[in-house]
Parts: sequence; structure tokens; C-alpha cells
Amino acid sequence: MTEQEQQPYRATPARRALAFVRNTWRGLTSMRTALILLFLLALAAMPGAMLPQRSLNEPKVQQYIAEHGWWGELLDDLGFFAVYGSVWFSAIYLLLMISLVGCLVPRSGEYVRSMRARPVLTPRNLSRLPHHATGAVASDADDVLAAARSRLKGWRSSERDEGEGVRSISAEKGYLRETGNLLFHFAMLGLIVAFAIGKMFSYEGQVIVHADGSEFCNSGIYAYDSFNPGLRVDGTGLNPFCVRVNDFQPTYTDIGQPLQYRADLEYSSGAELASNTWRPYQLAVNEPLRTAGDRVYLLGHGFAPVFTVTFPNGEKRTQATQWRPADQTTLLSDGATKFDPPGITDSEKRRENQLAITGLFAPTPVFHGKILSSGGPRLTDPAVAVDVMKGDLGIDSGYGQSIFSIDQSQVEKGALERVARENLRVGESVTLDDGTEISFEGVQRWVSLQVSHDPTQLWVLGFAVAMLVGLALSLLVKRRRVWVRVVPDGEGRTVVEVGGLARTDQAGYGDEFDEIAADLLNQDTRSP
Repeated sequence: MTEQEQQPYRATPARRALAFVRNTWRGLTSMRTALILLFLLALAAMPGAMLPQRSLNEPKVQQYIAEHGWWGELLDDLGFFAVYGSVWFSAIYLLLMISLVGCLVPRSGEYVRSMRARPVLTPRNLSRLPHHATGAVASDADDVLAAARSRLKGWRSSERDEGEGVRSISAEKGYLRETGNLLFHFAMLGLIVAFAIGKMFSYEGQVIVHADGSEFCNSGIYAYDSFNPGLRVDGTGLNPFCVRVNDFQPTYTDIGQPLQYRADLEYSSGAELASNTWRPYQLAVNEPLRTAGDRVYLLGHGFAPVFTVTFPNGEKRTQATQWRPADQTTLLSDGATKFDPPGITDSEKRRENQLAITGLFAPTPVFHGKILSSGGPRLTDPAVAVDVMKGDLGIDSGYGQSIFSIDQSQVEKGALERVARENLRVGESVTLDDGTEISFEGVQRWVSLQVSHDPTQLWVLGFAVAMLVGLALSLLVKRRRVWVRVVPDGEGRTVVEVGGLARTDQAGYGDEFDEIAADLLNQDTRSP
């Protein structure tokens, strides 16, 4: 016994640490772990679809927390309202990528080696295989082998001399199955990477544009009503383009069901901006405008009542502010149109005389007494039911305020009071006690646009198609092997023995094997 054999194995801390790392890596890079992580990723993404997210709707998140108390606060602490940026979601995402890479690289190496290797040797006892046939033919061994080579054309084959006149052919087919398997998993890895890059460099913004020739330019965050940037997007350097909305025309059925929404646009992008060149485009739902690497979608539409305020000094101000649909079926809308009084330099006095016209707008008015509702979405003799509020609107407080409503806290503390309530049709007006006249002049249409930028969109599509192709190959292609052994019997005949083995599911291979065996064993009446 040598000195080295006499020394017992000592599990030193370094060896234990190395064994732990090795076993952890083996477990992480197994296909079973990759599938578990993929399931966990899908499970972790569910709260992002079921719960409001801060990046999309902060007020909705705050409302959810307020309504659910400690449970809402716990979810907030755990990051359930910012799922896709949370530590635990990112950890699963990263581990899945590492697991896939660690699993696919060795498998790819094994696949390349198996493709370069010769088919396996012919087994000694072919009769023990699941598929087997034998028989004697009148053709000599060379003719039988030539027929076998012709019949197995397209198979990976290798011919061997086993000695004493015995020769055999080993053939394999179905390597596209493993090719499809690898293609599927590499495409899935590419899809995950593309999604990650897309989250970093994509952005999405929404903006309301009046359909009266108003323009929107993709020049920065300030041009949007809401903007959701990717992790590496700061709002500068956006792809330059402009959109001009000239008109919007909806089409309805006789009962008021929408058939089609279409906006008449003009757009200019890139070098066309410098030359002031505009191109026409008909923007419809699910038919986005694609320009400058961005997509412009038509999300919705609504109305902007036009009010003219004639102040006691005779000065007039006309304003059209979009009101939001409260009922998507009839387009009954609510909102607030706000005015600052003219000619008042004292800030305190100016705040005391601000006006807000709030209430309801009906494109097809229906009155129940003095209560206004809408009978449909068509613009037919529109009317408004307004409350005129006067006082401090709170727009100078430094806090953000919705254009669709007034600050109710100003009403509650008495800084803003209602001074008139009236139902108005186009051309009608209401006069306040101080002589201020408010006229309902008409209505304009507006459209809601969404601009989406995703530089990895085509990559995601390509990887998704590759996944489908790989999945189809891995499910439809079958790995199988066939061996042919020819033995001269010394009497001018040749004993042919054929064996077959399905490396995967055997369904369907029996018929193929029977055809091959029948072709090779029926050599008496034909030449190869």
C-alpha cells in the first residue's frame, strides 16, 4: 500500500466549500431547475397583472393600500405594487437566465460531439431489439449492402467489416429532434434577454390631442400627459416626429354601437421635419402608425365643450378643455374648464375670482326633468349641465391638479363656491351676479394617442417564431436507429438481419421499420 493510499481523505473547509459550490452549480444548471424557475417566473408575474402598479397608476395603488389597511401596507413593503422592478422578481429572472445558459452550453457541446461521431456499432444480437426481421435472399452481400445504402439515403450511416465476410451498416435518423429542443431553449433564453433589454430601453406615453389641426411632437416627457420610461430612458433623445390630428370621425350602427373609429392624421419624422413635409395617414384602432421607430395607437376619443367667458370689463376668453367619458356607451362626459380673470395683477384678488365650469356633457341629450343624461354617442344637438364655481381653484398651490376636476378640498374649506347651475345647449348662456356671462359655444372632438417604442419588438417576434419551430421539431421528429447485418451462407445466398430501435416514442416507427425490412429482405425478384 502506498503512502498516498494510507492517508485518509480529509474534508477540509476549502474542500467542503468547493463541494458545496459544485453541487449548487450542478443543481442550478439542471433542466429540472430551469423548468421550476420558469414556473416561478410566471407565478411571480401574476401580481403584476392582478394588482395596480406604481409605474402605471400611482393613485390606484394608494387607493388600494387605503382600502386594505395593513394587508395593503404589507404588499407594498414586499414590492407587489412594483413587481417587475422588485428584487425577488429580478432574482428569479437572473437565476433563470443563469440556469438556462449553464444547462444549454454543455448540452450544445454534447450535441456537436454526437453529430460528429460515427453511428454506434451494430449489436451482436439484433433479435433482442424491439424491432427485428431476418431472412435469406438470393442476392449477394454487395448487392444487399448497395440496396441498404440506397434505402437509407438521408440517414447518418456507417459501414463496418465485422470479419469472416460479415458486414453491417449502422444508421441513425432524427437528430433534428435534439436540434429543435436546443432551438426552443435558446430561443426562450433570447426571448428573456430581449424582454429585459426592452424594459431598459422602451418607453410608452399617452397624450390627448384635439382633432382640430392640433399637433403633438415626440420631443420630450413634457409633451405627454403620462409617460412610462424604461430603466435606461430619461426622456431625452426620443425619436423625433410630429403628428397633426385634423379630424376624427366615428361610425355607429343604428342602435349606437361603434363600428369604426378613424382619425385623419398628418405626420412628419426625421429629415422631413426640417423641410416641413407632412404625409397623410388614416389612424384606426389596432392599425397603428409606424414612424421613426415608434408606433402611434388610437386609444379612445371624447369631447371638449367650448365655453366663452365675457368678463365684466368686456374682455372675452374662449377655451376648449377635454372632458372625460363617464359612460363609454353613451359618451356622457364630465370635466372642468378653468379660467383666470383678466386684468387683475394682485395675486390674492386674482385667486378669489377664478372660475371653473364643471358638470356633464351629453352628445345626444336626454332630460329627465332638469337631470341631464345621454341617449347615445352620436353628436346630436349637444347639451351641458354645468355648475359654475368661483374662488380659489388651488392651481397656484404648487401641487398637481387634474384637468378633469376641481380640488374638492377648496370647496370643503369654503375657498371655492358654486355661483350658478344651469343646463345649456349650444348658443345659450348664463349670467352671474357680477355680470360675467358664460356661453356654451359648441364642442370639439379629441383623440387619445399612445406612443410606444420597443427596440426589441422584432427580436421578440423572431425568438417567439423560433420557439414554435423548435417545439414543433422536438415533438414531431422521432429519433430512431436501424442496423443491417449481411452474412453469406456459403450456398450462394445471403442472410440479412435487420434490427431497429426508437430512441424516443416508438409510435409510428414500427411501420417505417417494416417497410425498410421488407425492401431489404425482398431481394429475390428484383435487383437493387
